[in-house]
Amino acid sequence: MEKREDLKSILPFLPFSLRSSSLFWPAPVVEALTDLSKGPHHSKIDSGEVLFIAISDIRNSLSLHDFSIDTSASQGFALFFDDLLPRDEAAKGFEEVVPQLANLLLRLPSLLETHYENADDGVLKGVKTGLRLLESQEPGTVFLSQELIGALLACALFCLFPTSHRGAKHLPMINFDHLFACLHDHYEEAFKNKLKCIVHYFGRICSSIPVGFVSFERKVLSLEYSPSCIPYPKEKLWSQSNISLCHFEISVSGLIEDQSREAIEVDFANMYLGGGALVRGCVQEEIRFMINPELIAGMLFLPCMADNEAIEIVGTERFSSYTGYASSFRFNGDYVDKKDIDVLGRRKTRIVAIDALCCPGKSQYQLEGLLREINKAFCGFMDQCKCHQYQQLFKDDQTVNAIGGRSIVNLLSLGHTSTSSQATVGTSGNQLARNHEGHKYQPLDNIQLEIGVVTGNWGCGAFGGDPQLKAMLQWIAASQAMRPFILYYTFGLEALQMLEQVIQWIVSHKWTAGELWNVLVEYSSQRLREETRVGFFNWPLPSLSSHDDTLNDSYDDRTCSCC
Repeated sequence: MEKREDLKSILPFLPFSLRSSSLFWPAPVVEALTDLSKGPHHSKIDSGEVLFIAISDIRNSLSLHDFSIDTSASQGFALFFDDLLPRDEAAKGFEEVVPQLANLLLRLPSLLETHYENADDGVLKGVKTGLRLLESQEPGTVFLSQELIGALLACALFCLFPTSHRGAKHLPMINFDHLFACLHDHYEEAFKNKLKCIVHYFGRICSSIPVGFVSFERKVLSLEYSPSCIPYPKEKLWSQSNISLCHFEISVSGLIEDQSREAIEVDFANMYLGGGALVRGCVQEEIRFMINPELIAGMLFLPCMADNEAIEIVGTERFSSYTGYASSFRFNGDYVDKKDIDVLGRRKTRIVAIDALCCPGKSQYQLEGLLREINKAFCGFMDQCKCHQYQQLFKDDQTVNAIGGRSIVNLLSLGHTSTSSQATVGTSGNQLARNHEGHKYQPLDNIQLEIGVVTGNWGCGAFGGDPQLKAMLQWIAASQAMRPFILYYTFGLEALQMLEQVIQWIVSHKWTAGELWNVLVEYSSQRLREETRVGFFNWPLPSLSSHDDTLNDSYDDRTCSCC
């Protein structure tokens, strides 16, 4: 164990000692967890206030400094478990859940040792999958059992991870102390309901330990040429791309996490995975981390993303139902996840975290901004199984004659012809996605064939991005990544009311990914020079303006609330 480079990289961020090839808790910690595992009649731990005192004692045994935990965490524990949680739920938690979490923590060192025994060629032949620090610019995969994730998250609940070196490695927070502290310092109903999702998760896994697996992958577009890597695309590649635009479906209602397709589901992420999940955040990314808490495990070992990186997480289980959004977010009971299982034991839930530019203003119309966003989306959407195909595309596109495509003048002068091509939007997506019912386990090569992209208003809202621009960039990126379809949730956004007509118009004129990119670049340059203030949808399609005045000046690049 001492010679394992993967363990060496993560050990400073774990609360264990390594000696004689074994991981272990200090003796006082074992004694405290053993008492806790025997239940409240023995441990006398039957309230949030007393639980936090026990946690503080364990932290002291680990030499974790008081300044490394939020000073309001103790009041938050007491408030949640003693005042806000119904008495019967709190009593069950202390009698059943807390003792089992203590048992899980006692087994955590042995679970990690078993994990490392299986990490070399035990999961994916020739691929290192051991728990380690997946640093920036280092593509790789960590493969964890749901049981091990449960133990790691119990460690986070008890605030036992050392935090002193996390900032230097650009790691997000991992302990739950700030989440409880927010409840006390800035009380909102949404914060209480975030914690209810977490507590519900622990109750579920203590009643029945899940037996599946979850993979966490850092995806990187190489900034330097390498025959084995997918390069970071330059503007020329996008401009000259002859790839056909993929099938585009629109849903004006519903939620990304409720869709049942074989698809990548986009997490509108912060550059730090999880964003404000463990503090006050309660929008798209944070909500997903509450209803699929196993996502939080990635925050332990995944430093922040650079512009050429994305994070893909496959296999997390959903445990909670919910209603609302932001301040109206509410836990709404148990959720039974019925997603199929792949050959590696992972649920067929694929979540990709991509962070958009925050408060980009006019810079999102600059070529650098457009390239950054489309390459970020492409990095998230690309399928590593198609690496050789991408490399061939990049090679071919470098030899394409720049005048081979249609000029922007020609593209925009085609006229507004019939938009009756309903096959590009709406219900025909069922023809793209195979019905896997009755086939619980399938070869990886097969399950990758029809995996599309499910997304929405990425980088808009609080991040202040132009929704019309972002929708088109994601379409191009999904097409270049050779995804068979994109399912786009507009969430009823007014600026996207004419999205279906625009998609039909573009498809009816058989634009390629490169042609759509070139039109976007020209529009953006005019936007920068203030030669136009209209939204992109109205700029190439002036005949649509009479249908909906909201297309004019539909986005104000001065508006942003994320910073």
